[in-house]
Amino acid sequence: MAREELTRLTGNGNGTCGKDDCPNVYRTASGAFVVQGGLSQAFTPPEGEGLVEIPESVLREAVRVLGW
Repeated sequence: MAREELTRLTGNGNGTCGKDDCPNVYRTASGAFVVQGGLSQAFTPPEGEGLVEIPESVLREAVRVLGW
């Protein structure tokens, strides 16, 4: 799936971390979420899964955009 197929819920691409590399939350056409963030080493996830860390402010912004 290409990034262009996702709805970006957070960030405007003008932050200090660059246009595409900020922690962000995206929504897919099916209503699922894709989270972009820094890799986390909090624990070892099951095979085929990964862990990312994103700031609380990013989640709050996504909730605000969704009107929850």
